[in-house]
Amino acid sequence: MTWLITGGAGYIGAHVARAMTDAGERVLVLDDLSAGRPARLPAHLPLVEGSSLDGDLLKRVLAEHAVTGVVHLAARKQVGESVADPTRYYRENVGGLATLLEAVAEAGIRRFLFSSSAAVYGNPDVDLITEDTPCAPVNPYGETKLAGEWLVRAAGRAHGISTVCLRYFNVAGAASPELADTGVFNIVPMVFDRLTRDEAPRIFGDDHPTPDGTCVRDYIHVADLAEAHLAAARRLTEPDASGDLTVNIGRGEGVSVRELITVIGEVTGDARPAVVRARRPGDAPRAVACAALAAEKLGWTARRGVREMAESAWQGWLLHHGGRPGD
Repeated sequence: MTWLITGGAGYIGAHVARAMTDAGERVLVLDDLSAGRPARLPAHLPLVEGSSLDGDLLKRVLAEHAVTGVVHLAARKQVGESVADPTRYYRENVGGLATLLEAVAEAGIRRFLFSSSAAVYGNPDVDLITEDTPCAPVNPYGETKLAGEWLVRAAGRAHGISTVCLRYFNVAGAASPELADTGVFNIVPMVFDRLTRDEAPRIFGDDHPTPDGTCVRDYIHVADLAEAHLAAARRLTEPDASGDLTVNIGRGEGVSVRELITVIGEVTGDARPAVVRARRPGDAPRAVACAALAAEKLGWTARRGVREMAESAWQGWLLHHGGRPGD
């Protein structure tokens, strides 16, 4: 087997590439390097700079490297940006996927793993979100992920491609400091950024219908997520892997924003109280995965907790951004 990982130099993609390589899988990476960093990848790992929108490049790469399976992570993923520029999100996330699937079908590749998101669900009013929970995304990013799932399944049925779609919940942490998230778009690095600038963390709304009034989320360590990709890729190689599978990837445990900020304060040594701001439009009070199907179908369960996410992410923050609060 030779696996092509698109977006494999990004934060999540590099973790997936490392996990699969360490497990003995043959891997190459395609990344346009708009957010990816080659330094995240092992020196021996082949890296092709390019976009999933470039059909000619894709066909050449698939042929030259005798690719037999694809893990597709390349996508734009910022909710606010998707609201401001939805056409770009549809063009890159859905158009790039369509171009890739055309090349995959033409090359006769029969295994395809798609990086999706819990954003496909929108804001369901349920205790645990199962794969059967109705999908009603509330922003263009979530819409493109849901449309991507539809496209992956349709192409799989039309061309005999076995497919898996992984719906990630909230990703955090790092397997090692050099692989850490360098952006400031998700809650953990956003809190680090505030503390490093000697400012209090912010909580958007403390009057939600939750135990402490703040939003409750399911946080998944990126190393666990990478292991889920390895498990899904290996499932696609099994003799009975025909058809399609859609699976939630989370811990199945809710952590409130206030609880998370408390853990971050303990890890960083800066436990200043958070300031409360008004709710943000569209924030669901609770979004927690039912992770039972991943255990049943992939033999995978998350192993790392929230403190390990915060500790590993903080070490990565110090490496990439430097300094402790007040330094």
